[in-house]
Amino acid sequence: MIARIDWILLFAVALILSLGMVMVASATMATNASLVIRHGAYLILGIGVCLAICLIPIAFWEKSHRVCFLLAIFLCCLVLIPGIGLEMNGARRWIGLPGFSLQASEFSKLLLVVYVAGYLSRFREDLRNSIWILLRLMLMLGIVSILLLAEPAFGSVVVIGAVATLMIFLAGARITHFLFLGLCAVIIIAILVVAEPYRLERLSSFYDPWAVAFGSGYQLTQALIAFGRGEIMGLGLGEGIQKLFYLPEAHNDFIFAVIAEELGLIGSVLLVALFVLLVLRIMRLAKGSIENQKFFSGYLAYGIALTIGIQALINFGVNTGVLPTKGLTLPFVSYGGNSLLVCFAMLGLIMRIHLEDPNDG
Repeated sequence: MIARIDWILLFAVALILSLGMVMVASATMATNASLVIRHGAYLILGIGVCLAICLIPIAFWEKSHRVCFLLAIFLCCLVLIPGIGLEMNGARRWIGLPGFSLQASEFSKLLLVVYVAGYLSRFREDLRNSIWILLRLMLMLGIVSILLLAEPAFGSVVVIGAVATLMIFLAGARITHFLFLGLCAVIIIAILVVAEPYRLERLSSFYDPWAVAFGSGYQLTQALIAFGRGEIMGLGLGEGIQKLFYLPEAHNDFIFAVIAEELGLIGSVLLVALFVLLVLRIMRLAKGSIENQKFFSGYLAYGIALTIGIQALINFGVNTGVLPTKGLTLPFVSYGGNSLLVCFAMLGLIMRIHLEDPNDG
């Protein structure tokens, strides 16, 4: 069993988690040190979740992929019920549980990846011949997306849409069908942005954040200041000042800016390289599974790699001003129990696919 573990993948994850723990401590120690303890507790719990999921055969998830879709629908509906869903900062995204708030959108992303993998493996023979199969899948995902937009959780909808579209492409859909779905997704996203004034305001502030540096562009300008202060080598661990009430969500959505200020360009590039390594190792596993006719395992691994990679890419883009501001955590790094637990659950699934890979060991 030891020989069936991808030690390079685990090494990359361990380094990312270690850096995340250190940077969460640096970002919160002066303002709310209790968050460090909570983050550590989530790490320990996440390891337990990872090991537990690693014990479950992949066949169980393949048989239960429709149940995963129904569970995603249930969570997205449950969070919208007053008294059950908790409203914070104008959004209703959390389900109140004793000692813990469950974020429906985070768990829905994982559940939908399992569902899409199961759907594509079931219809892989007809995928190239019928666009209706693709449209039916997008319709199912559209139902969940509408519920997520009601929270609202626009960032999660973007991630789910991008991951599903790329999974369809990797599963062998015709390039014309893929381009059609991509065009539809772009049009829908554009409509959603224009339909909500606050989304349009974020987009306009993205083009010139300094013009609204004390308004909608505040987070981005403070993040850019952090990058500028960090320069090549960084100010040193714990020496950053942007985290001290200047940069909102410094321990969460904008932790990459804290890393850039304290560890500089070198530390930032190394973190990006670790994510590239992690995604490529999972992609390698997915490709091998497909070649071994383990289609569900392959599509699931592709979906997990894309979810981690796209969310990390969006977070990097938001922090550096390449993309409009959007509240998405950096996987395995940002503070947040829900995000960490989902990331560890994905890691558990990847480890299980490795254990069942006949080419290992």
